[in-house]
Amino acid sequence: MPSVMGLLEERERAARQRVDALQAELREAEAACERFVIARETVAEVLAEPREGEKAPSTEVADERPARVAAAAPGSVVPT
Repeated sequence: MPSVMGLLEERERAARQRVDALQAELREAEAACERFVIARETVAEVLAEPREGEKAPSTEVADERPARVAAAAPGSVVPT
């Protein structure tokens, strides 16, 4: 019959292995999330820039400084 301490050590090892596996999975998920954030920010920057030959849309209001477009509106169509 195995000892109580032996059983506890065995369960501890199994729990540690699971923690290690979950931490590795978490790192992968965080890296994927970061890539999506970077991609979204890049797309927003590209969409905010005027296309070649086009004038940037005027956002000026009388007696106010021009507003800067920081990002594309959600649901906007990507120009082709």
